[in-house]
Amino acid sequence: FTWNSWHVAGHDRKFINKNLFYIPMKFHENPMMTRKDCVPTNVAVIQCTAMDKHGYFNFGGSSVNCCAMMETARVTILEVNEKMPRCLGGNQECLHISQVDYIIQSKNEPIATIGSAEPSPVEIAMAQHIIERLYDGNCIQLGIGGTPNAVGSMVAASDLKDLGVHTEMYVDAYLLMAKAGKITGARKSIDKYKQVYSFAMGSQELYDYIDDNPGLASYSVDYTNNPWVVAQIDDFVSINACIEVDLYGQVCAESVGTRHISGTGGQLDFVEGAYKSKNGQSFICLPSTIEIKGEVTSRIKPILTPGAIVTDPRTATHMMVTEFGIATLKGRSTWERAEELIKIAHPDFQDELVKEAQKMNIWRKSNKIG
Repeated sequence: FTWNSWHVAGHDRKFINKNLFYIPMKFHENPMMTRKDCVPTNVAVIQCTAMDKHGYFNFGGSSVNCCAMMETARVTILEVNEKMPRCLGGNQECLHISQVDYIIQSKNEPIATIGSAEPSPVEIAMAQHIIERLYDGNCIQLGIGGTPNAVGSMVAASDLKDLGVHTEMYVDAYLLMAKAGKITGARKSIDKYKQVYSFAMGSQELYDYIDDNPGLASYSVDYTNNPWVVAQIDDFVSINACIEVDLYGQVCAESVGTRHISGTGGQLDFVEGAYKSKNGQSFICLPSTIEIKGEVTSRIKPILTPGAIVTDPRTATHMMVTEFGIATLKGRSTWERAEELIKIAHPDFQDELVKEAQKMNIWRKSNKIG
């Protein structure tokens, strides 16, 4: 048995050495790849809400590529779970009974929840650097992790207002901001007043909030993650995380060497889209160091760990964030990029990184770093 995954989420990871393989993709291309039969589907089984009075089943907290799968599969099966939140569209968030071959009535088990880990002091420091760059009317995309959670908490406690939401993943950080009255969508260039997302994952309170909420709009991922859609939204801010970055500005968010951790997901989609947005900003966050088996190493490396996957090429990377500050890479030469990144590296590793940059011929002594 072989499992081909188009993301490799946390629950998939334990099967990496048991015939689980990843299908590399930019996530916004997922429905297109399905419709072009790049990812052939014999049988599609998707969980959904109970049928409404018009004969439609709602995909609940995950529209992503559900319609594309149901359109192309030879056999279509829906599993009804009455505890699934009904998430209004948007587009491609539901399916009519005429398009369904079989229906399974589930045991109506609760939808899986994930907790929000308390952000570490390092993650709080990174969030603080980002908060200082935000302003009224920003439209925010958050990835998963401690730093986005910290950003949500800080925004909720700030005097920011009229923020918008356009994201792949709707998480509890948005709920914090919404409850604090920070999200109105009043200044969004498109989908005005709507919080746009493709799937939701978080607490039961989050699922209760998105249920039948007309202030939110669920779309397939070829809309939410499409860089050219994101580019139409002025003042867009993308906040994501990575595993390591090298002095060229190549970002790895998928593997530790050859050990697979995650898929590309929507990170590159939003990095590219945010930069194309008028006044757009893209932040990729990582702690400056990591400790493994008692040894502390820098996450900012001369070159990526051998075998590491490049998620964001150096041509796409806009801004990198550590607890020591923000490095702007767009428009910078190779030596300027190296200098910017070394400035936000942990001080214990800066001298070593300078020496390596010199060997790589991407170092030029300046007044900023000796």
